[in-house]
Amino acid sequence: MNERTAESLLSALEAGDAPDLADTLRQIIDWLRPPPSRPTVAAVVTRIEQLALALEDRPSVRDRLRERLESELESARHLTLYTEIGLYSRKGFVREFRERLYERLNPRPLDRSNLRDILACVFHDPKDVQWVAALPNDAWWRLLEGLGCLSGESSKIARRASEEILYSLEMLAVWVAAEELEPEFLRLDPSIAKRHSAFVALHRELADYVEGYRAWLADPEADFHDDRHARVLLEQCREQIDVFRKRAVTDGSSISLTHLLERLTQTLNRIAGLLDMLDPSDTDARRAASVQMLRELVIANARRNSLRSLWQENMRLLARSITQQASETGEHYITTNRAEYLQMFRSGAGAGLIIAFMALIKIEIEAMGLGPGLNTFWVCLNYGLGFVLIHILNFTVATKQPAMTAARLAAAIEETEKGIASPDRLADLLIQVGRSQLVAVLGNVSVALPVAVGVGWLYGAFLEAPVLDAAQAQYQLHKLTPFAGLALFHAAIAGVWLFVAGLISGFFDNRCAYMDLPGRLRGHPLLTRFLSGDTRERFAGFIDHNYGALAGNFFFGVLLGITAYLGYLLSLPLDIQHVAFGSANLGYAATSHAGHAAALLPFLVFVLLIGAVNLWVSFALALYVALRARGTRIGAVDRLLRAYLARIRERPRELVLPPAQVPEEEGSDGNN
Repeated sequence: MNERTAESLLSALEAGDAPDLADTLRQIIDWLRPPPSRPTVAAVVTRIEQLALALEDRPSVRDRLRERLESELESARHLTLYTEIGLYSRKGFVREFRERLYERLNPRPLDRSNLRDILACVFHDPKDVQWVAALPNDAWWRLLEGLGCLSGESSKIARRASEEILYSLEMLAVWVAAEELEPEFLRLDPSIAKRHSAFVALHRELADYVEGYRAWLADPEADFHDDRHARVLLEQCREQIDVFRKRAVTDGSSISLTHLLERLTQTLNRIAGLLDMLDPSDTDARRAASVQMLRELVIANARRNSLRSLWQENMRLLARSITQQASETGEHYITTNRAEYLQMFRSGAGAGLIIAFMALIKIEIEAMGLGPGLNTFWVCLNYGLGFVLIHILNFTVATKQPAMTAARLAAAIEETEKGIASPDRLADLLIQVGRSQLVAVLGNVSVALPVAVGVGWLYGAFLEAPVLDAAQAQYQLHKLTPFAGLALFHAAIAGVWLFVAGLISGFFDNRCAYMDLPGRLRGHPLLTRFLSGDTRERFAGFIDHNYGALAGNFFFGVLLGITAYLGYLLSLPLDIQHVAFGSANLGYAATSHAGHAAALLPFLVFVLLIGAVNLWVSFALALYVALRARGTRIGAVDRLLRAYLARIRERPRELVLPPAQVPEEEGSDGNN
């Protein structure tokens, strides 16, 4: 904020230090901008009042300033201000990145007749976003009133602005109608090419509205064509976008499709905002809409040439296209009643049985004395094929849940932000998620541990040698200790791989749907020569339902197996600890442990701690990505926490044990 007074600012403007609109507004905003040492809105409000009073004391300066602003605004171009800033580009990521980079290195000259460039010149400080967004509407009115822009003498400015907004509406409506021909939309809903869609209807209605509004501007006594029908069509367009989003879940999504949907949504919102600015029925509402548009444009302008924001936006689009599939899959990992709860336990127990033998195979591979590379290859294959077998048998590895359930929770949070769900619903979902993960962990551990003990005992009885000698058993126990053996750190690494595996699974599920892989397999020329129609149908159906899960499970095993090798190459203490494998290794170590069995109880607690770290690291990462992908957040955390604690007080048993049956209304809500 400038230290000079309002009078000195007016003197500088009167002396011609600001020859055009851009320089005039820039000097005013530079004077209003709060200092870094005191970045408060109150300071801006005080300066606005000082400027307004100074202009009242010097009416001649005020009139000349108003005339300058009016003259410049009458000739300025508005179109790109409303049709470019804040709307996704129609270029690809690579081209947009290249152009932004070049713009940063060699900025184009300022076009002083274009309001888009004038906005960038005036609000040139990146921190302008903060105070512009926080400045109340009344302060803006006071500033415009002080400059004479709200007087009847400034009707030319208002008329010119209205005409430019009408032209922008026409262009935006044309873009919306043209989006209907995008191949991505036709793939999802071919019927839009056979009938008059809401997008085309909106274009026609806005054309009529613009024509009627211009006639009304020319003759205020003429009938006014209101925007009620246009707003109905806007809502129908949004409903069509929702249809596209839902079909993208089953038919597959892509970055380009997600980009199209986001751009179309932004365009519809911009049209709604411009209609609000034109509504003549409520002056206060029209002014409020104008200020809100200014806020949005200033925020978008600050990010216009930002490479970081471009990268973040595209990563969000990519994450959304992947996590959308995980959200749907997550429904199957959440138990709501006693039958599903017991089924989850049985499924976890089955996985625990197989993991006990996977742990034994890994021990035998490492006992073969192979080289580091070859040893890693066989360990990766053991893990990857073992997890694939677990999935094929419909068993559940407990820590595979969080990446799926976190996406489902994020979807529910997105609904809450839109007013569809409630904190009570989210609290119920959190309890269901925690309970489901707990029972799956118990299923894994309660079977993997005793099976490992039994197999270890039989191994020693028949082969007359333990699975692990005393030194190896001690080493396995040491690896389970939280800090000395770095078990919690290694468990966090496994949690990261669980999260990555969830993304891989979502990517391949989405790819399967997008490429219509089942349809390709049903009609594949080679398969038709060797397989019957029924066999191809079953094979295609299996791939349709399991493609992503098979890929995610296999790559999860590869990631687990390769971690220690990466540590070897980098000379870092990298390894993984997984709750199910930790319990199996504890069982095998127990068969070689010479001490009292009670001495092993702390290690069982360590295994459960490993499980907690596995779950919460993967859950936190997956939830973070899912929330960022949807552009939302956990709002009203205090209300959610109160609802969660209230549910525990009301039904404490449900924290670990679900009800026998869920009421029909609640159960149906959970599947939405």
